[in-house]
Amino acid sequence: MNFETLGPNVSNSYIFKGSEQTPFLAPRGVFVANGHLFVSDTGRNRVFIWKTLPTTEYQEPDVVLGQTDMEETGRNSGGLASEHTLHYPSGIWSDGNLLIVGDAWNHRVLIWHTLPTKNGQAADVVVGQPDFVSNQPNVAGIGNDPSARSLNWPYGVFSDGTRLWIADTGNRRILFYHDIPKTNYKTADKVIGKPDFTTRDYENHEPIWPYSVKVNANKQMVVADTQFYRNLVWNNAEEAFSKPADVIVGQADFDACGQNQFGLFPNARSLNWTYDACFYKGGLLVNDTGNSRILWFESIPKTHNAEATAVIGKRDFKTGSENKDTLHGTSSSLYWPFSICTQGNKLIIADTGNHRLVLTNLKF
Repeated sequence: MNFETLGPNVSNSYIFKGSEQTPFLAPRGVFVANGHLFVSDTGRNRVFIWKTLPTTEYQEPDVVLGQTDMEETGRNSGGLASEHTLHYPSGIWSDGNLLIVGDAWNHRVLIWHTLPTKNGQAADVVVGQPDFVSNQPNVAGIGNDPSARSLNWPYGVFSDGTRLWIADTGNRRILFYHDIPKTNYKTADKVIGKPDFTTRDYENHEPIWPYSVKVNANKQMVVADTQFYRNLVWNNAEEAFSKPADVIVGQADFDACGQNQFGLFPNARSLNWTYDACFYKGGLLVNDTGNSRILWFESIPKTHNAEATAVIGKRDFKTGSENKDTLHGTSSSLYWPFSICTQGNKLIIADTGNHRLVLTNLKF
């Protein structure tokens, strides 16, 4: 990779491709906790765990979940859904002790209440399905109304160690649990984005396609509202159940829904297919997937349509190509990064279109 394409706001960059035997295929989820690295190797239906953050291009994982061994890559390990399998895993959260995975195409979330130590280790709890073998959207299949216990394409998960938020993407809502479930098919306590648990319709002022949700220590919440090319920020996560977002990132108001704000090229305010965001220090990193870049806001925006402070992945705010030089392929720059996380001043990017992670040090 030509690391100059990441721009002047980062340093000491390197790439990581996972297992040399069977490297990443479109990894969409990345998370770091207690020194452990967790990666959803989405295209190969597995989740990897490394006990330490890798520093070389390849490193064999300590644990692989969703498959019986490193060579297996099939949907649900080539069979039916079970407590051991995954199908298109995406969002990940861990505190280094327990692990939560959005098993998106099984329409469920899996929870391990102790950190897995064996390949293919069974999950302890399933959320969104009555048991580990059921895997239809909203339990009864496409076209059926959601409930307080069902899920449809849950791509994002987040916890503060006690509570749990699930970005129930296919149902255009976020489910909230006061406690991380310890039993299967737990009923959600509250819903964000809908007036009740069974409503399927949506309006512009609601987060209609939430892909990820994050909450910081100050109880601020950010939601990647992918369909409308924006991120939504609540100053107090507790108010998200009853009121629209306080701030919109990427659009001027709730009725605006333009890809790059209907511009031919991006700018310091616009977004294009945003799939994630990450609180960092007193600011916000926003994953602008469709523009193959990450925007940095030095402080969390207080007004709609705020201008970003800096950009990572492009030479300036107006560069709109997905790659530096498409004639020579995508590997010289970021290509459709889906998720981000930080450890100290290190930024870890799931560079999904390039089938790798990019790790780099932030200068701010």
